[in-house]
Amino acid sequence: MTAMRRSFGAGTVLVLSLGLAACTTSAPEPPAPTSPVVQLGAPGEPNETLSPEEAAELGSPKHVEADSEFMLDMIQHHDQAIEMTGFVDENTDDRDIRLLAERMRVSQEDELKSMTRWLQDRFIPVNEAGAGHGHDGDAMPGMLTDDELAALEAATDAEFDRLFLESMIRHHQGALQMVGELYAAGGGNESEIDQFARHVESDQGVEIARMQQMLAERTR
Repeated sequence: MTAMRRSFGAGTVLVLSLGLAACTTSAPEPPAPTSPVVQLGAPGEPNETLSPEEAAELGSPKHVEADSEFMLDMIQHHDQAIEMTGFVDENTDDRDIRLLAERMRVSQEDELKSMTRWLQDRFIPVNEAGAGHGHDGDAMPGMLTDDELAALEAATDAEFDRLFLESMIRHHQGALQMVGELYAAGGGNESEIDQFARHVESDQGVEIARMQQMLAERTR
């Protein structure tokens, strides 16, 4: 009688195991998502809602020439902004301007590393960046001329404060223009460069508002 119970138990376990295995292997795949996908529009443009089929057709956008030109130009743009912040400690005792300049320096140095890495990952020579000029040979938006840069470096105290804020506001506005030109030229579709461009637009937009407030306070 005991042997029969043992035999029955083993058979039951085997049947149950086979049944579980069959259920496991025949489980249906989870359904594909059917929710619409929202594609972010370029700055100033509305977002677009895509169907799942349209989203699947998009794939992963690759970088284009406008992207690499933007990064190369923006490296030079950041280089000059960092040079401008380098005048602050010697030329003014204004604590708020010193703090602002230090924040800008740290932020733009970090962004320079990101831009350089982006270019290197795509085997684009970083030394193709021009000396303050875009790829069409014209001066980039917001860039100071050599004479303007020299005048800023020579200014001190209240004159420096005013000139620094005015120059950096213009410089930042130029960067925002470059972001707009990137999207207008068909760039900014690759997710990494899109994220970077939007960060530049957001960060420098906030700094422009802050500098305009500081300038107003110092020119009353």
